[in-house]
Amino acid sequence: MSEEKVKQSAVIAGLSSPALRAEDNSDEASLSELAALVETAGGEVAARVLQNRPSPDVRTFLGEGKAEELRELIAAHEADLLVLDNEISPAQTRALSELCDCAVLTRSGIILDIFAGRARTAEGKLQVELAQYKYILPRLAGQGTALSRLGGGIGTRGPGETKLETDRRHIRSRMHRLEEELQHLSAVREQQRRARQKNSVPVVALVGYTNAGKSTLMNRITEAGIPANNRLFDTLDMTTRAFEPEAGMPALLSDTVGFIRRLPHSLISSFEATLSELKYAEMLLHVIDCADPEMEAHIRVTEALAADMAKEDTPILRVYNKADLAPAELRRDPEGIYISAATGEGVDELLARIAQQLKGTRRAFEFLIPYSDGAALNLLYRDGRVESVDHGETGVSVRAVCDAKLYAAVQKYDVRGGGQNG
Repeated sequence: MSEEKVKQSAVIAGLSSPALRAEDNSDEASLSELAALVETAGGEVAARVLQNRPSPDVRTFLGEGKAEELRELIAAHEADLLVLDNEISPAQTRALSELCDCAVLTRSGIILDIFAGRARTAEGKLQVELAQYKYILPRLAGQGTALSRLGGGIGTRGPGETKLETDRRHIRSRMHRLEEELQHLSAVREQQRRARQKNSVPVVALVGYTNAGKSTLMNRITEAGIPANNRLFDTLDMTTRAFEPEAGMPALLSDTVGFIRRLPHSLISSFEATLSELKYAEMLLHVIDCADPEMEAHIRVTEALAADMAKEDTPILRVYNKADLAPAELRRDPEGIYISAATGEGVDELLARIAQQLKGTRRAFEFLIPYSDGAALNLLYRDGRVESVDHGETGVSVRAVCDAKLYAAVQKYDVRGGGQNG
């Protein structure tokens, strides 16, 4: 049997309504993005429809009249499926599927389908499979023979019709096993992270909207050799590489999955272990496509998600990529830095800014720890890098390299800081 598959044809539709939250509304820009997602998943868009209503229809979301219009449009184009830009309930999905006589997917379903096709590492595949089950499970109730319409999205990369026809207990059991495997991998990741902290190697994390050029920048700085194509969600698996923003200053650079508006909650929770790297980064580089007409909207989406995932007060440097494709008059952010990861323009200046920031994140301090506070000494050994120890009459003199969080916990014993020394 040939591996080549005929592209599935889709009609895409979205709803704009004052009854919805601003971030949940569809518009021409988000429909264009949805069209790109469908094409990335291996489909093609036959037609698009943007509906305006005072409020969503309880049964069909888009309204009975618009659903009938879509049915005729799907029939005329011989389309295989309807893809909604908004998130709709399982009941609304079933109603639209019956009225339009075709499979119905949402933006989340398409994103999950893309992730399923792009995951390369064992951890990535486990994360995507768990996210798919979280997405599909609520949609199983009362489906009966209609389960085949929810099988696996455009590329049929989902858990598959055969698995979906098993009972929900089996699916929950599989989800439990996936979560256990991911917890084990998370524990391994935590051990690696502690080793990095102990060796005082700071982490810089790349964040940004999908296709902003993070992987290209990663390759430029570290020669990581990550495939960097001009397509959505090209990188799913966390990649970390060593680099030196300044001679003699070792650091690690981590590339993360690209963000997008209305990223599925099931995906965020399933990738929690991977994205938790952001909580331990000393600095975030927010890579922005400055030639993108939707740049401002994409900045808001990325920084809102990053704020939820990174630790509070983590410094963020806005890195405006593809500056060679944007007019000079668009360089309006005096605090940001403008580069081209493709040509190397501005990258040396970026490295200098990173080095400047990191110099203040981990420093050597001298402490006098009283013998009565063994916990503070243990904390320095566990989370810092102890360089020397001298046991005196009043306590233990310790020289240790600390980050800001660790220093805050033992600051009162800082000899030069004038704090309490027992």
